[in-house]
Amino acid sequence: MHAKILLVDDEPSNLQLLRQTLKEDYELFFAKDGKTTLQLAEQNKPDLILLDVLMPLMDGFETCRQLKSNPKTKHIPVIFITSLNDTIDESKGFEVGGVDYISKPIKPITVKARVKTHLTLVDIAELRRTQLQIIECLGRAAEYKDDDTGQHVSRMSRYAKVLAKAVGFSEEQADLLMNAVPMHDIGKIGIPDSILMKQAVLTPEERDIMRTHVEIGVKIIGEDPAELFRIARTVAQHHHEKWDGSGYPQGLKEEKIPIEARIVAIADVFDALTNKRPYKPEWSVEQAIEYMLEQRGKHFDPKLLSLFIENMPSILEIKAKFADQN
Repeated sequence: MHAKILLVDDEPSNLQLLRQTLKEDYELFFAKDGKTTLQLAEQNKPDLILLDVLMPLMDGFETCRQLKSNPKTKHIPVIFITSLNDTIDESKGFEVGGVDYISKPIKPITVKARVKTHLTLVDIAELRRTQLQIIECLGRAAEYKDDDTGQHVSRMSRYAKVLAKAVGFSEEQADLLMNAVPMHDIGKIGIPDSILMKQAVLTPEERDIMRTHVEIGVKIIGEDPAELFRIARTVAQHHHEKWDGSGYPQGLKEEKIPIEARIVAIADVFDALTNKRPYKPEWSVEQAIEYMLEQRGKHFDPKLLSLFIENMPSILEIKAKFADQN
């Protein structure tokens, strides 16, 4: 299936040149003004828009601004076509959401190269969205299998992002961690319900079986080298390790525990304590913090726990927004 491109220019000769350049490789749509562009973009959902800047009534900048304000079209990349060389105009194009410029007079080789590059980026973005959807689906499956606290993953993944940014992660790194967190307990899918849903303290034998969810989770995630899955694998394998070395499965200690896992351990425990589970009632935030402070330097990384508590206003906003519905 060919990618779809919407070509926009009020000059018929320019549209014809673009058509001749791209018709062999792509499905093309055409518009001569901003209003028609908005309509065709919503109706046909093109993968890319080549948009002239200088058009009557509604110029390319305003057209792009309206495309980006519409949830149905905001994801479509826009490449501006212009004879303008002014850097102020170029900056304006990026400000309203454009991703690139092609200068007039149009050179077919340049058009083909830019179009191919940006459609490749679209494919990468779509692959990333698919990865996230898979992870979210598997994460929800694990939660339904576990204790049916449907918002647990939504809360703790966002708690983890808050803490990651506080410790110095970039926005992109923090987002990767947030998106990987739903897989942290995926291995519980392989644990018998009689153990997973037990309303009393587990026996030593049952506890050993429960702990195998880490190994099961790592196997489910697999060895995909993508950064998102690498982080998901790290978190699934190590978020039950403890700062003093008393955790499992490897008994890692202090900074030998990957920082992503140390972050998730704090987010996971806080959410588990402050929400009802089959084996315990809901604790107050104050009770949870008091307990976690007792575990500072034992279960939790002391510095990370301090940062988590410092950011409690943001944590409580997330807790309220994603509260479980009775």
